[in-house]
Order: sequence, then C-alpha cells, then structure tokens
Amino acid sequence: MAIPRTRPSVYPAIFSYGFRPFFLLGSLQAGTAILFWLPLYYGRLETFSTFLPVDWHVHELLFGYLPAVVTGFLLTAIPNWTGRLPVQDFRLLALVLLWIAGRAAVFFSAETGWLLSAVIDCSFLLAVVAAAATEIVAGRNWRNLKVLLPVATLFAANVMFHAEAHYQGISDMSRRLGLGAVVVLVMIIGGRIVPSFTRNWLVREKPGRLPASFGRFDVGTIALSAVGLAAWTFFPDSIATGMLLVAAAIFNAVRLARWAGYRTLPDPLVLILHVAFVFVPVGLLLAGLSVLVPDRIPTVAGIHAFAVGTVACMTLAVMARATLGHTGRELKASGGTCAIFAAIIIAAILRVAAGMAPAMAILLHLSAAFWAAAFIGYAVLFGGMLTRPRRNARSRNLS
Repeated sequence: MAIPRTRPSVYPAIFSYGFRPFFLLGSLQAGTAILFWLPLYYGRLETFSTFLPVDWHVHELLFGYLPAVVTGFLLTAIPNWTGRLPVQDFRLLALVLLWIAGRAAVFFSAETGWLLSAVIDCSFLLAVVAAAATEIVAGRNWRNLKVLLPVATLFAANVMFHAEAHYQGISDMSRRLGLGAVVVLVMIIGGRIVPSFTRNWLVREKPGRLPASFGRFDVGTIALSAVGLAAWTFFPDSIATGMLLVAAAIFNAVRLARWAGYRTLPDPLVLILHVAFVFVPVGLLLAGLSVLVPDRIPTVAGIHAFAVGTVACMTLAVMARATLGHTGRELKASGGTCAIFAAIIIAAILRVAAGMAPAMAILLHLSAAFWAAAFIGYAVLFGGMLTRPRRNARSRNLS
C-alpha cells in the first residue's frame, strides 16, 4: 500500500529520515578520526580518554562510526520493510544527540570517569535496537527481527570493550566480537541487497545470467561463518578456529561468484557492492591463515581486511546509493562518487599490505590518506543532498 514517506514537519530536512544525519555525521567522524589517529599514534597528540590510543582508534571506528551508519541504514530500510512511517523529528534528533554524547564521553572519559562514559556511549546502540525492534514488531515484520541480532551483539561487544579496557588495560576479545558481529551483519544485509540490486540492474540493462536466489546454501554459509567468527572471538589460537575460517572463506567466495558480479562492470554503484563483498572471503582467509601459519600471516592483516575492506567499502557503497535514491536523484555514479569508491578500495589494499609489511610505514600513511579522502569526499559530495529537502522524483527504495 502506498504511504507518504514522511509526515509534515517543522524540523529541518536533515531530521526527516535516519540516513540523513547519521550518514553525514558518520562520514565526518570516520574521516577526521583517522586524521587524528596518526598524530595520536606517534605521540604528537593526545585525547582526554581513559582508553589507550590504539583502543580509542579501534573504538571510535568500530563503535562510533559504524553504529552511526548501521543506524542510518536500519531507520531508512525498516519503513520499506514494514510500511510504517520512518523515525523522524524529535525521536531522530534524540538518537543523534545520544550518539554525539557518546563520542564526547569517550574522548573525555578521563574527566568523567570510565563508568559514566561507558553508560553514555553504550546507551546509543541499546536505544537503536529498542527503536528498530519497536518498529519491526509494530509492522509485524517478524522475519527481519534477525537483523537485530548482530546489532545487539555489537552492543554487547561495546559493553565488553569498556570493561576490558578498564580492568585489563587494553581491549582484546571485544574487538573481535564487535568486528565479527559486523561481518555477519554484512553477510546478512549484503546477501540481500547485492544480488537484489544486481538482478534489478541486469534485468533492465543487460539480460542474461542473473544472480542465484537466496537459499539453503546462503543460510549454511552465514551459519558456518558465524560459528567461525565466534570461535575466532573466544578461541583465537585454536587450529579448529583457523580451519573454520578458511572453510567459511571458501563458501563465501562461492556465494559471491553466484551473484554474477562480473556482469556489472558498466555500473559502479552495483559493482562496488561486489568489490566490497570480496573482502569478506579475503578477511576470513587471512584471519584463518593467521591462526594456522602465524609466522607468515599477521593477525592485523585479517582484521583490516574486514575493517577497511568489508566494512568501510560496503558502508560507503550503501551510503552513496541510499543517499541518491532517497533524495530523489538518479541512481548513477558521478566522477566524484567513482573517485571515493576508488579511494576506499585503495585504502583497504594498502592497509592490508601495511599489516603484512609493518616496516613500510608509508603504506600506513597512504592508507590513512585515502581513507580520509573517501569519507570526507563523501561528506562534501553528498552533504548538500543530506541536508536539503528531497527532490520531487520517483522514490527508489534502499532495499
């Protein structure tokens, strides 16, 4: 049933849909946090945080930037799943302010105390899960409740992160739990949108082989991957863990091959989704080999294949597509959009290479520069679309 996409409001356009404030703030935070990270890493700057510099860096990307983008996606996709009006205006503003409060609380936790900082920071994801669950249940869209499980796991990982950092001095298990939860979320959501958008484009532009439909193979692959990532979280040195991760890598590579990605070369908005998903099996393979042959493959290589490859590439791809579609623009990548896609792919490759060759510091610096260019570039290119009212054009759904 056709419904108005938003209700009339006196609030600015940026608070009319979840993707608007969270994609903009998330991209700005991702870009500036990396620019801040290198001087922090070399001891030239410092935060007022109880976290060690490396923990602040990990936390603000895994539990700062990422939840913002996930929230923007969920609050925009859920109305399409349920047929309900979106979370907007005061409710959306409250979530935005809570996210901002979390960033400030973490940065100044040495002043506020670790416990108060943890409560403020962790309350954001809890509020997001509650808001999303409320909308999904109200819309009787029961099948999509499973999407909230990785988000709830990310919340639990954030709680664990604060506790580990305080009681042990540095985070460990919580990093892997949070990253694993996000990779599973990409497998679930990406496994829905990548073949769907590919199929839609191919049917319209390039008839022929189409992506395989979601089935038992996909369910089994996600389940195997989730078990492997759980083992990686709690038993990171076990040979069985390494074997599970390598097996999951193989199955995810086959899964990706079933989506006919090679046929999407003419459309960067579709192609980037496939490229981003490539880093899922790459990350699983590197993580598995780092367990099986630790003297040859460092753990950090797999971690950054996931973080910069899977997560950053996929989130930028979704952010660009959703922003164009939901602001009434044509789903077509401009030269600037292609440039930010190229920048984040290069950043991912360089960061994995830097993990493999830590003595070559230039790789780390170049990766950081390309990362910042990608996310700040997104904010510059799409900021106006996110802050101005939607064009009068036919809506293109996020999923």
